[in-house]
Amino acid sequence: MSGTPRAAFFCDTYHEVNGVALTARQLVAFAERHGCPMLAVHPGPALRQFESGSVTRLELPRGWTSFGVERDLRYDLYLWRFLPMLRKALAAFRPEVIHATSPGDFGQLAAILAHEMKVPLVVSWHTNLHQFAAQRLKKMLRFLPETGVNRVAARAESAALRLIVRFYKIARVVLAPTAAQVAWLERATGKPGFLMMRGVDSEWFHPRNRSRNDGVLRLGFVGRVTPEKGVRVFPRIERAMIDAGIERFEIHIIGDGSEREWLQANLRKGVFPGVLLGQELAEAYANLDLFVFPSRTDTFGNVIQEAAASGVPSVVTTEGGPQHLVAPGISGDAESTEEAFAGRVVALAQMPEKLKKMGEAARARVSHASWDATLAAVFEAYQFCQTTQRTTFPSPKLQAAPSAQTP
Repeated sequence: MSGTPRAAFFCDTYHEVNGVALTARQLVAFAERHGCPMLAVHPGPALRQFESGSVTRLELPRGWTSFGVERDLRYDLYLWRFLPMLRKALAAFRPEVIHATSPGDFGQLAAILAHEMKVPLVVSWHTNLHQFAAQRLKKMLRFLPETGVNRVAARAESAALRLIVRFYKIARVVLAPTAAQVAWLERATGKPGFLMMRGVDSEWFHPRNRSRNDGVLRLGFVGRVTPEKGVRVFPRIERAMIDAGIERFEIHIIGDGSEREWLQANLRKGVFPGVLLGQELAEAYANLDLFVFPSRTDTFGNVIQEAAASGVPSVVTTEGGPQHLVAPGISGDAESTEEAFAGRVVALAQMPEKLKKMGEAARARVSHASWDATLAAVFEAYQFCQTTQRTTFPSPKLQAAPSAQTP
């Protein structure tokens, strides 16, 4: 991809096991494969620099002033200590566009450097942080009456969304993983939007990795085992399965998080292998019969595509990005309420032949979703920034915040 702008890419997570980190690594790998000049700035265990082809990676360690946002994600209140060094690094690299993946600590450095250097800023939407905050707040306040907790959480979510949108308004261009989210961000920020979809390695995640055909029906979930993923629906699904007379089944919860202990105490049929990587993860996917993803906060859902490439259909909710990754009744299903969600899982569990056909359709649906095909649009956004007239970084008056479910 000759002639692509020189891009400085700032990401809050890189080595961790989550969808944002995976996408970041794939974007950096794309730049290297195609000879696109990139300086990638991301967290790491020590201050280190790596050179590989057209890509330079600069790792910055978070220090004692950082605190945990997630088990594998932190925020450093004093990451600004690296600002002088980054000024020199970016002056030497000469970026033509700066890309941030969130309003987190690394994203804030990206924004200030873009402003100082008068370089256009691109910000991509990866996580519904406002919904995460609301879900965590609900968990903290569970001892209070539900009505009051919901009211407080809704107000906190709305306030958080206003702050997040304000950050995205300083960008020249915004990116999001689905067309619906791109349209929403364009309306909320008044800035042009581009797709930043996710790919999947359909050769690595493949039905040939299946090794179990013992008549046991395996339902599965992969991801952070945390409140915003809606994982407390699994005991309800288990009860519905047993009430329907289905006994030979397992519920595989692959991952780790604050809800894992609760699920272990409340699931009779639960299997908890923890975080799996590489071949173990590919085999775990392929040995499932149905992927169950109850999250209402995910902006995309890489795991839906990984399951699909493995020949496994999914049941998802009608909120967020995962609903756009299934063809209802063909490669999976989407339901709006917990009752309907559990009912759909039970119904499909009783139709093994349909599950098999849906799995085949799911794999066909993602067969062309390679990382190269999906990430090329990011570099089109960079080129758009380069060809548009330079503007200042405004602080526009905020519009009314959209509903919490919009992103």
